[in-house]
Formats: sequence, C-alpha cells, structure tokens
Amino acid sequence: MTTVSAVLFDRDGTLVADVPYNGDPDRVRLLPGAAAAVALARSHGLATGVVSNQSGIGRGLLTVAQVLRVNERADALLGGLDTWVFCPHAPDAGCPCRKPRPGLVLAAAARLGVEPAACLVIGDIAADVLAARAAGARGVLVPNAATAPAEVARFAGQCAPDPLTALRGALAAPVGRPAS
Repeated sequence: MTTVSAVLFDRDGTLVADVPYNGDPDRVRLLPGAAAAVALARSHGLATGVVSNQSGIGRGLLTVAQVLRVNERADALLGGLDTWVFCPHAPDAGCPCRKPRPGLVLAAAARLGVEPAACLVIGDIAADVLAARAAGARGVLVPNAATAPAEVARFAGQCAPDPLTALRGALAAPVGRPAS
C-alpha cells in the first residue's frame, strides 16, 4: 500500500462546469469543491495535475491553442496546478492516452515524478476511474447530472459527492489498487 503523493483531476465536469468543446476561457466556471480540493492537496504537499480528454481537437471543433487558453484560465482560478495533460484525439483514433486507457495518468505521474500507484484520479465518468485502474492508480468517481446511472452503480464504493470529499476520503486511508 502506498500513500497519496499526487492528485490528478479530470477537467470538465469535475473541476469546471462542462461546456461541450469549450474554447472560450470566459466560459470557465469552477465547480463546488474544486478550488478547495486543490488547496487541500497543496496544503498536504501533494503534487496536482489535470488529465483530460479533449476530443474536440481531433474532431476539428477546437484548436490546441484554445484548449491551452481554457486550461490557463482554469489553472488561474484554481490557484495553479503542477501539470496539465490532455488527449487531443477523437474517440475512434485508438490512441493509448485517451481515457479509459492509462496514457494520460502515466504521463502525468511521470511529469510529477511519482509512481502511478501513488496517484489518486478524481473524475466524473467511468473512463476516469478505469484509466486510473489501468495505470495502477486509485480512482474516485464524482458523479454529476451527466454521469450515467450505471456508472454510479458500478463504482458505488468509489464515489464521492465532490472533489474535496473525494480527496478527504483518500487522505484518511492508504491508497492501493482497488479490486475490480
């Protein structure tokens, strides 16, 4: 069992309101508990990062520059995270970085200099939890209105109402790879 060394958040629907294919930094709105979760992680000396699928790039709906500007705005509102990693590919591209594959989690862990097993991944859909598992990390589902009920049921033992509660729960217990 390993303790948490890094917290990796999904962006849309977890830290910020999900605006489909958002390329406008002025539309970034933090979700309840997001800034407090990042602040709590920092106060415990944990590395922080974002791992996010951004298929709008691969679909031709967004540019990399637009995603970077939205990320910069979110980063400023959150007080600064240590790394931001995103997958620009469309779902049918089959890339290893697109969640639920482990690539984003592995890349973020490497950038932060921590083992994937020491990472906590917090996200709003099954792909976030599955990417964590595939990388050997721990995942927590923070469901919202868009989260499929079947996903909530599937990960009922790994759910929290918001990112802050998810992080508090993880800090109270050692992190290990959850049972499938």
